[in-house]
Amino acid sequence: MFLTSRFYLMLGVVVMVTAMGYVWLPLYSLGRLLTLALVLAVLAETAALWLWRAISAERTCAERFSNGDDNEVDIHIASRYPFGVALTVTDEIPFVFQRRDVAFALKVAAHGGATVTYRLRPVERGVYGFGLIRVFATTMLGLVQRRYSCGNPTDVKVYPSYLQLRQYELLAISNRLRDMGIKRIRRAGNNTEFEQIKDYVAGDEFRTINWKASARRHQLMVNVYQAERSQQVMSLIDKGRVMQRSFRGMTLLDYAINASLVLSYVAIHREDRAGLIAFNERMDTLLPPSNRHSQMERIQESLYAVHTDFGETDYSALVEGVEKHLTKRSLLILYTNFSNAQSLDRQLPYLCQLARRHRLLVVYFENNELHEYLATTPRSVEDHYTHVVAEQMEREQLVIMTRLNRHGILGLRTTPERLSVDVINKYLEIKHNNW
Repeated sequence: MFLTSRFYLMLGVVVMVTAMGYVWLPLYSLGRLLTLALVLAVLAETAALWLWRAISAERTCAERFSNGDDNEVDIHIASRYPFGVALTVTDEIPFVFQRRDVAFALKVAAHGGATVTYRLRPVERGVYGFGLIRVFATTMLGLVQRRYSCGNPTDVKVYPSYLQLRQYELLAISNRLRDMGIKRIRRAGNNTEFEQIKDYVAGDEFRTINWKASARRHQLMVNVYQAERSQQVMSLIDKGRVMQRSFRGMTLLDYAINASLVLSYVAIHREDRAGLIAFNERMDTLLPPSNRHSQMERIQESLYAVHTDFGETDYSALVEGVEKHLTKRSLLILYTNFSNAQSLDRQLPYLCQLARRHRLLVVYFENNELHEYLATTPRSVEDHYTHVVAEQMEREQLVIMTRLNRHGILGLRTTPERLSVDVINKYLEIKHNNW
C-alpha cells in the first residue's frame, strides 16, 4: 500500500484545522471529525482496492529491435474492478536508455482496458533487458495506491537497422525508391562479359575479332561473350578507432553497419552476390559473397555479432584476407574515416594494392560539426583564427578525394544520415558503368 500526495495534503489540512482549535474551540471538534472521515476514507479505499486482484498488464514488442530507429512498445492493461480506477503505468525499460519518462497516467472504466504506446531508439547493438510492468491503481478518492507487478522480464536483441531495410523493400516493391533519394539509372545497350576465344566462322561479327590471338594462331579468332553474370559486392567495414566518433548517439561504425545491410539487400535484389568483411587488428569477420535467399539473414546475423574495442586498424591484414578469399574481381566498398591527408597516406599503399585486382570504393564521413561551425560568422579575433583552421581541415577532405582518384580509387564523402542513400546511388552508378 502506498499513500498518495493527496492523502498528505488532506492530512495537512486536518492538522491545521485541529491546531487552530486551540485558538477557537469549535475548530478542534471539526478537526476530530475530519480526522475520522480521513481514516474511514483510507480504510474504505484500501478495502475496495484489495478486495479484488483486478489489474493485469502485458507488454508486446518486436522480438528484435532495429538499431538507430524508433521501435514501438505497447502495454495492454485490463481492469476487472467493478468501478473506474486511475492508473499510473511504469515500464522497467533497459537501463541503457537512461529514461525516466516511461510512466503514463490514465483512467480505466469499470471492467475496461487501455493500451499505451511508447518508442525506444537504441544506438548500440546487443541484448537489452526489460523488467516488470509496475501498475499503481487508485480509486477516484486518490488517497491510497495499490501496486501491481505485471508481465515478465524480457530480453530483446538489437540488430542492425532492419526497419530501414524493410522500408527500402516496400518502396522497391511499389517502385517508389526515388522517394528515399535513390536515383533511377537507365542502362544503355546489352551488357555482356567475356567467355572464351574461338575460331572464326562465317557469320561471326567482325567487331569481335581478336587480332592479337589471330596473329599468334595465324588464323582469325573471335571473342565469345555471354550475358553478364551476377557480380560480387563486398562490404569492408573498418572497426578501428577512426569509426568511434558518434553522431546522434550512434557511432560511425553502426552507421556503416546499417548502410552495408541495406546495400547488401539492394545488390542481391539486382542479382549480384553480396558479402561482408569486418576488420581492425585482424580480419575476424568474413562472409563469402552469395545471392541465395538465406544470405540476407546470414549478413544480418554477422553484422549483429560485430564487436570492437576501437583499436588501431591493420590494413595489411585486410589486403592479405582479400587476396586469399576473393579470387574474382569484385566491387569492394570500404567504410572508414580519414581525419586528414596524412592518415590517408599511411593506408594508401594498401588501398592501391586492393584496387589493382578489384574495383574499390572508399566511403568516408563529413564532419557535421565542422560544417555547422563554418556556417557561423566570426565575431572575434579568436573566432577568425579558428575559422581558418576549420577551412584548412575542410580543404584536407578535398585533398583526400583528389588523391584517391589519382590512384584509380573511387571516393565517396557523405554524412552519417545520408550514408545509405549515397552508397546505394554510387553502387548503381558503378554498376551502370560496368566495373
